[in-house]
Amino acid sequence: MTDTIDQTLDQGGAAVAGGPSEILPPEFFTDPLADRNATYAQLREQCPVRGINHPPGAEAYIVADYDLALKAFGDGRISKSLDNAPKWFRDQLLDASPVQSRNLLIADAPDHSRLRKLVSKSFVPRRMETLRPRIQEIADDLIDAFPESGEVDLMEFARVLPVMVIFEYLRVPIEDRAMLYSWAPILGGAPYHTEEENRRLKEVSARYEQYLLDLLESRRADLGEDLVSQLLRAADEDVFTTDEIASTMSLVIIAGQRTTTNLIGNGLSALLSHPDQLELLRENPELVVSAVEEFLRYEAPSYRGTLRVAAQDMEIAGVEIGKEAFVHLLIAAANRDPKVFEDPDALDITRKNNRHLTFGHGPHFCPGAPLSRLEGHLVFPTLLRRLEGIELAVPEGELDWVYDNSVSRGLASLPIRYRRRLPRTDVTRTAPAEAVEIVEAPDATEAAAGAPAGVCPITGMTA
Repeated sequence: MTDTIDQTLDQGGAAVAGGPSEILPPEFFTDPLADRNATYAQLREQCPVRGINHPPGAEAYIVADYDLALKAFGDGRISKSLDNAPKWFRDQLLDASPVQSRNLLIADAPDHSRLRKLVSKSFVPRRMETLRPRIQEIADDLIDAFPESGEVDLMEFARVLPVMVIFEYLRVPIEDRAMLYSWAPILGGAPYHTEEENRRLKEVSARYEQYLLDLLESRRADLGEDLVSQLLRAADEDVFTTDEIASTMSLVIIAGQRTTTNLIGNGLSALLSHPDQLELLRENPELVVSAVEEFLRYEAPSYRGTLRVAAQDMEIAGVEIGKEAFVHLLIAAANRDPKVFEDPDALDITRKNNRHLTFGHGPHFCPGAPLSRLEGHLVFPTLLRRLEGIELAVPEGELDWVYDNSVSRGLASLPIRYRRRLPRTDVTRTAPAEAVEIVEAPDATEAAAGAPAGVCPITGMTA
């Protein structure tokens, strides 16, 4: 690439020779870059498709340009199926975590279309709206447990809220939630690069799968309106195996938790780093829908796409890509492409025509997007309304970002301070979804056609 990119990578802990033909090291994903957005910009402009050693030892490429990434999302030569991945990778995942190998995230049509039916009706915006009052109640209950004033780590709130929402939607027994919560981060990075990590993954995965199978069996005798019951009813209407239902539940728990956690943390850190936008949203809470879309674009909860491999020898932008090579769609870079987004490095909560790729595109568009968006629509106005004088408690440059084996991008902690915690108000709708147009990338296909209150087992907060 260029000296600038190589120097940036060196500062982040990765030594790279300078040139488009040189392969980026694994640390490009797993270690922080000194200025990641400047690095992404140079990749877009000078070498939007470039080799990367991730997974280590495999042939793999990143795609950093918006138009190329958009086309790749719908390119039939690029597969999501584990069957088209290298045998060593397939065997590793099947051995270490079989519960994660039978869902729509790693399937192509027609299996993907069939598996998507399991969740397609459960996450439509209309059904999600029925969860609005309870999500608002959970958010207010968690904030009620904050001190009257002072400092808190907002990431604890950001982690607990979506966990409580998804566990209540699944009707997971309260006494089991802390256990599942502790397993999710281990499962979310599968497979790993070391034998010890995969040994631990295999152990947790076996316990996790058995738990889900037991939950399905017990729920068959106690069907309700929860998501597990909906999955079982959907299975009765088509041919799904119990293992496929359990794998889908696993996907919902892991993806539903991490995506919204990072949306809240990333969005609030961006907002608190831009006082003008903070004040604009505080004074105009009806802007929350477009604000959430901007948070999703500006600091995507997932900085790259999930598993994709070349199903055949192919070429993207003049770069030859071999069969079974991994193709990493660099969402964070595409979302800041100046050919698509005006002033892309600026946070603008009033941005129109926001065609970010954070939830994907085409048949694999994230079916859980309506729930994550709804949680964002409720959380941000609630935090601004109830925490008077909210601000970062540390300089922006000292925020601690997580870099691991997963595709997610989020904060380890988000220290904030506020002058006063205000009482809750009777607000269940800040901005109706229909009031602001949510624009997907062209032809994107969105998903088509609780538990008793108690003490949060994770934080001890009343909910």
